Amino acid sequence: MIEKFHLLGVDAGAVELPRQFTCPFCYEPHPLALMAVEQVQQYVAGRVDWTDEIAAGKMLGVLVAQDDEGQLGYLAAFSGNLAGSVRHDYFVPPVYDLLDPQGEFKQGEAQITAINHEVERLEQSPELVVMQRREKEELQKISDEIGNFKAMMAQHKQERDARRDAGNLTAEEKEALLNQSRFEKAELKRIRQRHETELAKITDEMGVFCQRIDSLKARRKAMSEALQEQIFRLFVVSNARGEHRDLVEVFKPLGTLPPAGAGECCAPRLLNYAYNNNLRPVCMAEFWWGASPVGEVRHHGHFYPACRSKCKPILDFMLQGLDVEENVLGQPMEDQVLNIVYDDQWLTVLNKPSGMLTVPGKLLEDSLLTRYQEAHPEAAGPIVVHRLDQETSGLVVFAKDKATHKALQQQFESHTIRKRYIALLDGIVPHDEGTIDLPIRPDVDDRPRQRVDYEFGKPAVTRYRVIERKDGVTLIALEPLTGRTHQLRVHCSHPQGLNCPIVGDRLYGTAACRLMLHAESITFRHPATGEKITLECEADF
Repeated sequence: MIEKFHLLGVDAGAVELPRQFTCPFCYEPHPLALMAVEQVQQYVAGRVDWTDEIAAGKMLGVLVAQDDEGQLGYLAAFSGNLAGSVRHDYFVPPVYDLLDPQGEFKQGEAQITAINHEVERLEQSPELVVMQRREKEELQKISDEIGNFKAMMAQHKQERDARRDAGNLTAEEKEALLNQSRFEKAELKRIRQRHETELAKITDEMGVFCQRIDSLKARRKAMSEALQEQIFRLFVVSNARGEHRDLVEVFKPLGTLPPAGAGECCAPRLLNYAYNNNLRPVCMAEFWWGASPVGEVRHHGHFYPACRSKCKPILDFMLQGLDVEENVLGQPMEDQVLNIVYDDQWLTVLNKPSGMLTVPGKLLEDSLLTRYQEAHPEAAGPIVVHRLDQETSGLVVFAKDKATHKALQQQFESHTIRKRYIALLDGIVPHDEGTIDLPIRPDVDDRPRQRVDYEFGKPAVTRYRVIERKDGVTLIALEPLTGRTHQLRVHCSHPQGLNCPIVGDRLYGTAACRLMLHAESITFRHPATGEKITLECEADF
């Protein structure tokens, strides 16, 4: 029996196995994965020694697999570390153990820590403190003495000007006034030179001291970069073809080293253990357990896709050799007739279906824009005025010429265009109406997700009004006063917002047949006629 392989207690011949392995970036958990998740949740609930840490929030994952005898079982994993360790009996081991005290990482980290302590000692040393105080005092003396001397020079100049204006000066008196001016200018120069000489002595002493610090910092940076690459060389992952590759090689086509934390998530750990133990992957799922992290949106018990920045390059390699479900978000939609809500010689307003990109993406050319251009070859210059998320449906405005595009863009920038969205939320919103004010920025470690950040986030404000509450869901109208990426999705799902994710939100809630968010209404001033136009298109949910 393979050590970390937990039998599901299900006869493989008595259940319907998925035809393809789970696409980790867009999926609904298979019933077998749900069975495994339930067992993991029961196990975690029984570990009272982990209660506080688990309650604070942890990403967990399962991979259902078959062994050589055809038995169905599952592997379990957690992201990062748990209870100060990356090794626990119930869970698969890490791809590489960063916490091994005898490992390369800990030994290299100890060397870098020693340099940190030496830098800290030098920066806080009494000698440097004295030199910094002397430098500050000398600069103050320079400022005071030169300031006082300049004030005296200004007073003497006024007196000389007054005597010249009074007239009746002899040649000798005029020469004396001129000599006074020359002497004071020369004396000011001598004062500056004297202080600059004294300041240079202090600066030179500090320079020798600071050079030692800078040298240590440069050495620390070089050691850190070398250690990072060395460690990522030790993160060796496999795929279903039996190929092996370290993370430096995995990320090499992207022209970058792996980001911090790469290889420490659930999915790479699960797949790597399965391959290394001759287990055939059947399906998988990752779910959040516990409180949402500060700034992020994670709901207890909800399933989430693998992160893109750290995991996608790794999983793109590790899934090679498996028959994997297609990522429906990366597939073109079936041919549809453009749903035109309004059209004239200057602009067009379309009803974008859920699942279609507004503009072509990196992996998918098909979009509302490409289809519009095919149908309207007369449209010239910038066309796209604003965008909707791929999974959001509703009204999108396209311009047919440069002047119209510029005028509409100015209305968006000045916030004179009003938009109203309809959404179905998973949960009951207690207040009938209100305003959400949560600043947002991109989650650089997990794009395209956004996170709340009061220090670096951009202002994001949304008004809301409840339309109906029924059967555990809330139908709501949303009016964004700003236009941040994923603003409505984050404001609805975040604990400091409405704490009710939009139904079908695979990033901030639970995946479903579609995201129940629709741009229902838009009001703007027509760029050519000046007429105020309001257009509406009802949601189909």
